[in-house]
Amino acid sequence: MSKVWNFFAGPCMLPEQVMEKAQSEFRDFEGTGTGIVEMSHRSKEFMKVAQDAEALLRELLHIPSNYRVLFEQGGGRGQFAAIPLNLLPEGGHADYFVTGHWSRCAYKECAERYGEAILHECSELNKDGLWEVDYSKMKVTPGSSYAYMCLNETVNGIESFEYPETGDVPLIVDMSSDIMTRPIDVSRFGAIIFGLQKNVGPAGMTITIVREDLLGKARKYCPSVLDWSVLNKFESMYNTPCTFSWYMGGLNFKWIKSLGGVEELEKRNIAKSKMLYTYLENEDFYQLKIAAKDRSRVNVVFTLKDESLNDEFIAQAKAHNIIGIKGHKVLGGMRASIYNAMPIEGVEVLIAYLKEFAAAHK
Repeated sequence: MSKVWNFFAGPCMLPEQVMEKAQSEFRDFEGTGTGIVEMSHRSKEFMKVAQDAEALLRELLHIPSNYRVLFEQGGGRGQFAAIPLNLLPEGGHADYFVTGHWSRCAYKECAERYGEAILHECSELNKDGLWEVDYSKMKVTPGSSYAYMCLNETVNGIESFEYPETGDVPLIVDMSSDIMTRPIDVSRFGAIIFGLQKNVGPAGMTITIVREDLLGKARKYCPSVLDWSVLNKFESMYNTPCTFSWYMGGLNFKWIKSLGGVEELEKRNIAKSKMLYTYLENEDFYQLKIAAKDRSRVNVVFTLKDESLNDEFIAQAKAHNIIGIKGHKVLGGMRASIYNAMPIEGVEVLIAYLKEFAAAHK
């Protein structure tokens, strides 16, 4: 079978080495005679898997000792609720720095259900008709309990490479799609949340990295499975966790370390995205709508100049073993997600197809 290049935004492509390792241990994990997916989360074998995964994550992201790492269920949308339930007191308010679709969803979840959320529209069209992030609008209001932003908007193809200064107000960030793609200073944030299904593993689990002084503030009616202090107390095993996702995350962390860590992956991601954006910038058959400084390294969003060709473009891409290129239903257009597992060869294949399609339809 010919190689299929998977550009889906998530669940998405995973490293071949990780998939092969998981396949070899699926029915017999390390000679136990038990498959990893049927192993008790309380067994000594799985407890080691869990502990090793956390230790590797701490090492790769240089997580300070005063931060807790929680392996949770519920996905990103679950955390849209967990954040105000854990950090927003009754009668309090929070600031939401909205740069795209997912930060807007987080804002709505808080504003419509849990309390006052102050909306800061932080992306706008510039003089060239391109969307860009305006960091000057990211200012906390007096008495705010926390500020929230999504560092990479997968739908819009916008990535924030700057962080607002929030003083004593904890900055909470969603890094579901750009975690492990570039080094970060964890100490800049009160909490970092991310789903595994982009750069860490299969769907089904979310990781929260939270500063320990922010624990113990949950509302009384916060569900126990969303209460960060409860999860911390029970070492993320208050209920049965997504053991397979946790295991796969650990394998992925080992793979990242073997490559040279997050620092090496950033170099690769810069090279891949630069190659693709350079082509798209210089071919008027396609259009980019994000200012260069804010273009996502991992979700390259573009449109065809003649959008009546969209269906043919997607069908022909599939015929070339390129899948997942269709844009999100909210915005339409096209989107190539080039996360950590996508090698530069895949980007080269995509560019070759883009050239071929453009030449055939000019």
